[in-house]
Amino acid sequence: MAIALRNRYRRLLLPEDIRDEVAPKNILMIGPTGVGKTEIARRLAKLCKAPFLKVEATKYTEVGYVGRDVESMVRDLMAVGYNMVKEEIQETLRQQAETRVEEDLLDLLLPGSRPDKSPENQPVDVLPISIFGTPATTEGEASQKTENQEAQQLSGTREKFRIMLREGRLEEREVDVTVKKQNTMPTMEIFAGGSMEDLEAGMRQITSMFSGNRSKKKTVTIREARRILTEDHLDRMVDPDKVSEEARQRVEQSGIIFIDEIDKIAVKGERGGQDVSREGVQRDILPIVEGSKVNTKYGVVDTTHILFIAAGAFNLASPSDLIPELQGRFPLRVELDSLHAQEFRRILLEPKNALTKQYAALLATENVTVVFADDAIDRMSFLAADVNSRSENIGARRLHTIMETLLEELSFEADEHAGETITITSEYVDKRLQNIVENQDLSRYIL
Repeated sequence: MAIALRNRYRRLLLPEDIRDEVAPKNILMIGPTGVGKTEIARRLAKLCKAPFLKVEATKYTEVGYVGRDVESMVRDLMAVGYNMVKEEIQETLRQQAETRVEEDLLDLLLPGSRPDKSPENQPVDVLPISIFGTPATTEGEASQKTENQEAQQLSGTREKFRIMLREGRLEEREVDVTVKKQNTMPTMEIFAGGSMEDLEAGMRQITSMFSGNRSKKKTVTIREARRILTEDHLDRMVDPDKVSEEARQRVEQSGIIFIDEIDKIAVKGERGGQDVSREGVQRDILPIVEGSKVNTKYGVVDTTHILFIAAGAFNLASPSDLIPELQGRFPLRVELDSLHAQEFRRILLEPKNALTKQYAALLATENVTVVFADDAIDRMSFLAADVNSRSENIGARRLHTIMETLLEELSFEADEHAGETITITSEYVDKRLQNIVENQDLSRYIL
């Protein structure tokens, strides 16, 4: 996986005449459920900020059957890339938007207090000339002075409110916010073989196209108004065409599609009945993986250099049960072994979002301090591996069931233990789990 990702970076450094000839080497991952096939791909994509999409092979059908067509995976990936690029561009414009939002909030708090410095909007007073040739003092001049004084007073008040706004002293004050939707012409994307959700989305776009500009007035706090106005400003500041072009380039050059459960569409033995549809899905996937052009609402996407990673447990089928043409599109085979006690121990301790840290943080919200002793971690790791070996092997997901059962009573009675420090030891683990683990029938249902 690391080599495949590094080769994508190397390819971008090649001269243009060679670059187009270097195609990605798609990968087929083989291993039992819960060993981290999806997580490996997702984390690698996150590291290199590549558009990433995980799809299930079983939700697609060949053309002519009811279900999603395989081209929708490319459209979904393009939507992921568009949102990713849009968020990055918005982040660069956020400071500029926040400055405008501050002025908008002050306008809502003090209507009419914004200083208008444009000369064309300044009133021009023609003063009458007295019989001695000097301007006469009129009511108009007096009122102009009064207006200037009021403007200065308003300006001073506005600056005081600005300081209070920046210090966060007005966050709970309520204001009326009106956000107008942009009157942009939506692009339609209704394809044959689409699902009911695709059709409903298309109908909503048609409705919005004819309804025109709509604005809604809401009474919200300053905190909420800041969020609404910031999103509104950022949407208007971003050029959709520029985002689409950048997203299309990124998807074509560094996009990753992870096709899970590919073993479920493998055809074993004699072909007939439902297997015909499975084989049809494989044949439909072929041109996408090989490289074809797919129409999306953001433009035409070429799939030639998208990296495809297929994964499956292959318990009932083997990779050789896939049609030969599809096997050839996934030349790299990676086999992952089942997890054992030492791997479970690392999973419970090392990640930043390890399960032990998650449960400790959850209970800390109720002022309960939970500490996991080393012997308890070892015991849970051993029990997870033991149950996996004696019943269905669900990999690291077994840790979720063990942790939930272990802390079930404590989580339910957390309010009664406020202010306490509870140490989870191996004795505590055995007390909560031993009977369940030993009883095969019970563990089948609970763990």
